[in-house]
Amino acid sequence: MKYIFFSLFLLVALSSFAQSSLKQNFNTRNDLALEGYDPVSYFEQKPQKGSGSITSMHNGIKYRFASHANKQKFETNPNTYEPQYGGWCAYAMGLSGEKVKVDPKTFKIINNKLYLFYNFWGNNTLDEWNKSESQLKNKAETNWSKILR
Repeated sequence: MKYIFFSLFLLVALSSFAQSSLKQNFNTRNDLALEGYDPVSYFEQKPQKGSGSITSMHNGIKYRFASHANKQKFETNPNTYEPQYGGWCAYAMGLSGEKVKVDPKTFKIINNKLYLFYNFWGNNTLDEWNKSESQLKNKAETNWSKILR
């Protein structure tokens, strides 16, 4: 019986730690993801600002939605719609493992996953990503897993 309680305690503690680590490393402002853009709208190839009255929390992070239908899609399977690398620039994550801000309107869907990119002052990192996507993606996965440790 002691082992069952200990196992349950350990499971809850590890789950809380993983959620805390993700939230701590997620690109948010006031716990708001994607600068208020609707995560589902990216998969329709039209990023839209979400409404402050249509929101959902996932892993301690607030998401906004352009419609109740999009909110329902997200809540059915939130991991499908979350941005990769905590919403930080995919190119920077692959290049150096740095957490660099993004332009929420500069994105790419790859294998049904959302990737965001820095695009300011004439520097659109999506262009560079496209030149070496496979290599950068592999490095980004490695770098992101180190950040989450």
